[in-house]
Amino acid sequence: MTGIRKRITIGFFSIVCLLFISGMLSFLELNMLSRDTGEILAANQRNIELSREMLDAAHEQSRAFTRLTLHHEAQYDSLCRAGMNRLEQTLETAKKEAVDKSTLDSLSIVTTELRLLTDRFLARFAEQRAHEQRLAIEAQQRRLLEQIDTLSVILPDSIRQADSVAMVQSGRSLSSAESYLAEQEQHDRIYHRLTSAIQNYMTSAQSSLAPRTEQLRKNAYRAVTPVLISLLVMIAIVLLLYYFMLLYCVNPILRINRALGEWLQFRIPYRPKGEFQDELKEINEKVETMINLSKQTQNNR
Repeated sequence: MTGIRKRITIGFFSIVCLLFISGMLSFLELNMLSRDTGEILAANQRNIELSREMLDAAHEQSRAFTRLTLHHEAQYDSLCRAGMNRLEQTLETAKKEAVDKSTLDSLSIVTTELRLLTDRFLARFAEQRAHEQRLAIEAQQRRLLEQIDTLSVILPDSIRQADSVAMVQSGRSLSSAESYLAEQEQHDRIYHRLTSAIQNYMTSAQSSLAPRTEQLRKNAYRAVTPVLISLLVMIAIVLLLYYFMLLYCVNPILRINRALGEWLQFRIPYRPKGEFQDELKEINEKVETMINLSKQTQNNR
C-alpha cells in the first residue's frame, strides 16, 4: 500500500472508527446501567407502596375491631371486613411481585391468624347482636304485660320467669364482655406482630440495596472502561500518526526544500539526505531531472 493520501486517510479513519466503537460500547453499557437503576428504584418504590397499603389496611381493621369491642357499633362490621380483605389482597399482590418471598412467610402466617380471629369475632358479634335483639323484644313484651292491669294477678309466674331469664342473660352479657376484652388483647398482640412483619418486609428491600448498589458501581466502571481504553489508544495513535507524518511527510519536504534552496543560492549540488517514499520520492526525482536539464541547458549555451 503506497500513497501519502492513503496513509493519512487510513490513519484518521482508524481514529474515527475507534471513537465510534468506544462510544457505542459506552452507550450500551450506560443504557444497561440506566435500566438497572430504574428497575431497582421502581422495585423499591413499589415495595414501599405495598407496605404502606398493608399498614393502612391493618390500621383500618384494628380501628374497626376496637370500635366493635368497646362500643358494639354495628356499622364498623363492614369496615372490619373491608380492612381485612384489603390487607389480604395487598399481601397477594406482594407475593406475585416479590422476587425474594422469604420475608413474606411470617407476614402470611400472622395475616392468617388475624383472619381467623376476625372471622370468629365477627361471628360471635353477629350472634350477640341477634341475642340482644331477642332480649330487647322480650323486655318490651314484659313491659306490655306489666301495663295490663287485668293480667297482673294472673301472670306473676311469667313475669318472675322473665326476670330470671333477664338475670341469666345479664350474666351472659357480663361474660361476653370479658370475652370481648380477651379477644381485644389477643387482637392487639397479633396486630403488633403484623406491623412488625410489615416493617420487616419494608426494610428487607432496603437491606438488599447495598449489594445491588455495589453491582451498579461495578457496572458504572464497566461503562467507563471502554472510553478510557479508547482514549489511551487514541492518544497512542495520534502520537504515532504525528511521528509517521514527521517521518514520511514533513522531514522529507523540509530536506527537499533545504537542498533546493542551497542549489539555487549557492549552487551546491542537489543531494537531499535520507530516503523518500511514495509521491515525495517522485517529487525528488523530478526536481533532480529539472536540475539536470537546467545544467544541460546552461552547458549548451
